[in-house]
Amino acid sequence: MQNSGIVLVNKKAGMSSNTAVNIVKRVLGAKKCGHLGTLDLEGEGLLPVTVNSATRLFDFFLKKDKTYQTTFVFGVETDTLDASGKVLRTKECYIQEEDVLRVCKEMTGKYLQMPPLYSAKKVDGKVAYKEARTGEEISLSPKEVEITNFRLLKKEKKNTFTFEISCSSGTYIRSVARDMAEKLSTYGIMHCILRTRCGQFLLKDANTIEEIKSGKFKLIPCEDLFDFEKIFLTEEQTSKILNGQILKIEKQNGRFKIYSNEKFLGLGVVESGNLKLTLRLM
Repeated sequence: MQNSGIVLVNKKAGMSSNTAVNIVKRVLGAKKCGHLGTLDLEGEGLLPVTVNSATRLFDFFLKKDKTYQTTFVFGVETDTLDASGKVLRTKECYIQEEDVLRVCKEMTGKYLQMPPLYSAKKVDGKVAYKEARTGEEISLSPKEVEITNFRLLKKEKKNTFTFEISCSSGTYIRSVARDMAEKLSTYGIMHCILRTRCGQFLLKDANTIEEIKSGKFKLIPCEDLFDFEKIFLTEEQTSKILNGQILKIEKQNGRFKIYSNEKFLGLGVVESGNLKLTLRLM
């Protein structure tokens, strides 16, 4: 399939992830596009967009860690856990920097996190935020997440702090703000968020929507995404492996990039001298 790969988009606040995906799709004339992890409407930063056969990479990148820069405001609670929501409660407080540093350390590691009520999480086939807007009661369950780096970058002003957070996929930063506030005996919301890393992809390598519309961007080929050894197949071997057959091959166990002549077919795995195509990307 032509024009397959990944485009790194630097999404601005106010644009939905799906809108960004559709712009890439239109510019490239692609048959299908997707993304590797949504950003909230008011969220900014890195949005990797998969093009054509690269959409099959979603599961491969699903568990990749992400890094964010985010600002939390303490002493206020909203229904969405961010600045766009309706204010539910406020509390007079004065959060000290040393207490923030202590809680950053406490929250580094794995913990059970309750998703926000207003989120894209599905419960019994229904999207949580859509049900919440209709007033329907939603039963959410906590999920284990992991924060691998929780660093205070700056105190902006009273009760307002900016952080860098690296975390497992599926972590809600809005929920981190809520949970951090609870440990500080107050309320808290996420004021803004910027995603700077998604797996191996970095924001510094991303293009703005304006650049993409003008054609000034790079489509990263699927084969460039993997640092695996290459295996080249004959036409006969190619026919067999594309039909689901397992090939006998003298290679060590591991993952490989599979080629037919110079054409990239996808990813394969070798186990005990048997080669199997695990992800077809052509």
